[in-house]
Parts: sequence; structure tokens; C-alpha cells
Amino acid sequence: MTKTGMTAAALGLAVLAGGAVPAAAQDTLTVGANIGNVPWEFQDETGAFVGFEVDLVNAVAEKLGAEVEIVNIPFNGLFSAVQSGRIDIAMSSITITDERLESVTFAQPYYDSDQSLTVVAGGPASLDEMSGKTVGVDTGSTGDMWATEHSAEYGFGDIRRYEGLAPAMLDLTAGRIDGYISDIPALLYYVKDKPNLEVVQRIETGEKYSMMFAKDAPLAQTVNDAITALKDEGAIAALHEKWFGKAPEDTTSTVRVLPMPSLD
Repeated sequence: MTKTGMTAAALGLAVLAGGAVPAAAQDTLTVGANIGNVPWEFQDETGAFVGFEVDLVNAVAEKLGAEVEIVNIPFNGLFSAVQSGRIDIAMSSITITDERLESVTFAQPYYDSDQSLTVVAGGPASLDEMSGKTVGVDTGSTGDMWATEHSAEYGFGDIRRYEGLAPAMLDLTAGRIDGYISDIPALLYYVKDKPNLEVVQRIETGEKYSMMFAKDAPLAQTVNDAITALKDEGAIAALHEKWFGKAPEDTTSTVRVLPMPSLD
């Protein structure tokens, strides 16, 4: 349910018609987010909420002729907040999983949170060129597990483990490791203003992010339709370029229109 009781069906008709909801029918969407989740939602030097998902939810709301009120909620609290109706939408780079789909509903994904290979510019161009070389990972991370599992396949010479991004980047820049495997959004954001570093390969792991709603909430379909329109217009791809410094691959959910996730 939305704050003023405007129906999802009415909002959906406005999206399908390609226009905004009339001013008299404007609604406020209460959106929960874990502020401090760079680059998805965080505060700039003025204290304003900014980030990829902040821009995206505002673009969705504009499609619906609605206003947005963002509420800062710790990540673990987002699930109960959306289920109880305290908020209409939850966002914070939330991964779609079958377990979560049992109790909440997601709109179509808009970001593929895969792993990635980052190197010094001019270094190895892909995993295929990492044979015999040293790769860095964060201890116990998804990247650590992936690199360990695929070490023999790619012939890594050594896997060096770090406690966080900063020390790994120091060693990569200094040449003490030849590549670094970690979450692609964090690395794209990190290297966008560092011409000496480059994300050279996406490593597909199947993790996808989307906005989360109460189970079977009509608003989910309405927002899903708005996301479809924004993808068709190239608006979400433009947000990717703004926040990550490069255009998204055409094969990703940032560009491709996809069905709403379900357990069927």
C-alpha cells in the first residue's frame, strides 16, 4: 500500500500511457535504504542522499508522478520494514534469492553483481592471461571462494589474501600482485578516476540486485513497468556510466528487460 492510498493499477496505467500521474494524484513512496552503502546510497558533503539506487528510485518515482521519502534503515531491518508496511520499497544492493522470494517480492533486476578481474592498465587482459601469476582476493569473500575453486583451471601461480580493498590496491599498483578478484560494482566505482587501473573482465556468478516489496504487493508490478520503460530509454545504462565510469555490457540486467523474479 502507498501512503495516500493511490492504487498500483492507476499508477501502472500512467506508466503504460507513457505519461506522469496528474499532479492531483501524486503519491509519496517511502523507501528504506541502508545509507552508507557506497555507491548505491550514501550522503554527499552537503548531507544529501545520493547514489545509483537513489537516482534510480527517483527516476521510477518521476515515471509514476510520485515523490520519494528515503528512510535510513540498517540492512537487516529492511526486510521486516517492507513486510510490515513501514516502507513501500527497500533498496540497498539487495540480491534476489529464492529464499527471499518466499517472503517478499522483487521487481526485475537492474544490476548483475558479478565478480571481476582488476589489473594495472596494460597488464593481463583477461583471466586467460593470469596463468602463473599472483591474484589477490579478500579473505573469505565470494572472490576468494571463486579464485580458490578455479585456481587450477586458470593456473594461478599464487592467491594472496587481504583484509579489504585498500591494501590489495596498494599491492596491485606496486606490482606485488598481478590481478585482483572482487565484486564488480565496488571495483568499477573505485577505478573510475584512476587511469592506471582497469577492470578488464566480468566473472559471472549470477548475483542480481533489485528493489524489494512486501509479498505480492501490487506496487511491485507498477515499479517493474517503470524500470522496463527506463531500460528501454537507456536511462539506467546512463546511471551506470555516471556511477561506474563505463557503459554496462549489453548482456546485463542493467540493459536487458527481464521478467519479475518468481519461484515458479
